[in-house]
Amino acid sequence: MLILGIDPGTAIMGYGLIEKKGQNLFPVNYSCWRTPADMPMPQRLRHLYESLENILLKYSPDVMAVEELFFNRNTSTALSVGQARGIVLLSAARNNIEVFEYTPLQVKQAVVGYGKADKQQVQYMVRALLSLKENPKPDDTADALAIAICHAHSMGQVYGGLL
Repeated sequence: MLILGIDPGTAIMGYGLIEKKGQNLFPVNYSCWRTPADMPMPQRLRHLYESLENILLKYSPDVMAVEELFFNRNTSTALSVGQARGIVLLSAARNNIEVFEYTPLQVKQAVVGYGKADKQQVQYMVRALLSLKENPKPDDTADALAIAICHAHSMGQVYGGLL
């Protein structure tokens, strides 16, 4: 099963595609898309949407896992993340890909075993679980892989243990 994890954002959107074979996880492709701060928001969203569409067309993932939006103190950041999530959800719907959403707490719990883990702990476990030679960079890419891993670990609960 191919699982695409997305860490939505308009400046940087991380993505991580992993394959789950039995209980084993394998990295397929991971990186991030960046948009310049001076680019108008509609063009930024179009660039991110087209980049995501290219990955979906190239790999045809079975499911997509996306970080849920949580409200923080910075409302403008929350709004731009919401816009980025919108294009991710639209792209998934256009490609008939089922979407699963996870909170940062759920992701950390699934990957590290502790819901209040810090970024370094998450990066270390992502590297270890996927047998990577180094921590994925930037943080957004590591987070996207962690979201995909979270879904892989949650699949038995999501699908009633049938996989």
